[in-house]
Formats: sequence, C-alpha cells, structure tokens
Amino acid sequence: MSSCQEGLAVFADADQYARVVKNRWLIVVLALLAATLFAISMQMGKWWSVETVEIGPFGSKHCFGGECKPAGLGWVNGSVRWQRTGMGTWAGGMLSALILAIVAAGVAAKRVPKLAARTALVSIGTTLAAGALFILQYPGVQGARPDRGLYAFALAIVIGSFAAIKVHYAPPLPPTE
Repeated sequence: MSSCQEGLAVFADADQYARVVKNRWLIVVLALLAATLFAISMQMGKWWSVETVEIGPFGSKHCFGGECKPAGLGWVNGSVRWQRTGMGTWAGGMLSALILAIVAAGVAAKRVPKLAARTALVSIGTTLAAGALFILQYPGVQGARPDRGLYAFALAIVIGSFAAIKVHYAPPLPPTE
C-alpha cells in the first residue's frame, strides 16, 4: 500500500465512525430513558390499581383517609411463587436500570461499551421473563385495572433493548494514535 492510499483508508474509516458519533447522543438519551422507566416502574409504578389500593411487584399500598400504608402481596391471594417473581422482577428492573445507566455513560464518553450492552440485554431478558411470569400468575383483584407501572415496564424493555442492541452492533472505534 502506498502512502497516498493510506490517507484514503483513514478517510474512508472516518465516515464509518462519524455515524457512530452522530447517533451517540440518541443512544445516550434512549438508554437513560429506559433506565428511568425501569426505576419508575419498580419504585413508584403501580402495576394494578383498585380505587385507593396500588399493587406492584415490590408490594402494595393502601391509602385510606389520606394515610397511605405499605403492605405485602399476601392479601392478594397470590401464590408464594407469584410473590417471589414480583421480587425478582423488582430486583431485575433495578439492576437493568443500573446497567443501562452504565451503557449510557460509556457511550457518552465516546466509547463502545459492548460488554455493558450485552450485560444489559441479559438483564432485560431476565427481567422480562420474571415480569411476564408475575403478570401471567396475577391472581386478580375485583375491579383492578392495569396502571402506569405496567406500561412503563413494557416501554422500558423495548427502549432499553433497542439502545443495547444498537451499542452491541456498533463498529469498534478506530485506534487512537
């Protein structure tokens, strides 16, 4: 390869990596949005609600007369397995939020954190499995309807998976000289 061809090779690669940098901030925003949605769906999101009662994967909350008291999931008459999958969903959602924040930080630092992206995909997949089991085994409460936490969970899975897949399949950055 002659010296004039080396300049062309470097220039051709520069266009390829410009696309990665161009989409970088979109990936950062999507990963942080998914992390936020996971955290909201686990901590503040009620998955089902009945009048003044909220039911989520970590427990339930009863609000009567302006006073709200946390409660477990035992009163819903769900199985012990259902309660455990709720706790697994909660833990997986919080872990997915943390890992997606790490992915966003890596991308914002102009890196391609492929290991973090793969870890996020595994975490999201595991959380999806536990969450699906939690939803399918829900024993049902008279008058209960799906609420914001359930929708935030579904949206977090889609957005977080998209961001992690984009990072996982991104080309490696050029070596610095």
